[in-house]
Amino acid sequence: MPRSKNNVAAHKRHKKVLKRARGNYGARGRLYRTALETVNKGLMYAYRDRRAKKRVFRSLWIARISAAAKMCDTNYSSFMHGLTKAGVNLNRKALADIAARDMATFTNLAKIASGN
Repeated sequence: MPRSKNNVAAHKRHKKVLKRARGNYGARGRLYRTALETVNKGLMYAYRDRRAKKRVFRSLWIARISAAAKMCDTNYSSFMHGLTKAGVNLNRKALADIAARDMATFTNLAKIASGN
């Protein structure tokens, strides 16, 4: 019986990995073994950072709301607590967008939050 080889499947698999590794420097983009390590590590970073991205954006929104609240002579925690007590159901993403684009509306929200 003749020897069976895996040339077609192996070549296809190597091409798939090398295509994903394009743009890397030196052997990382040219040689299969180092490219495979690079691609696998990149996939691990991508998985981890899809979760980290949510945390990073939340902290950015909080920083923007806090800065705008300070301009309205209040702090972040009392601003958020006041909005909750007043029954204003805006999430941090929307509040940060309002703070960045429309300071007049944010000032009105700060007045609502302070109870005036």
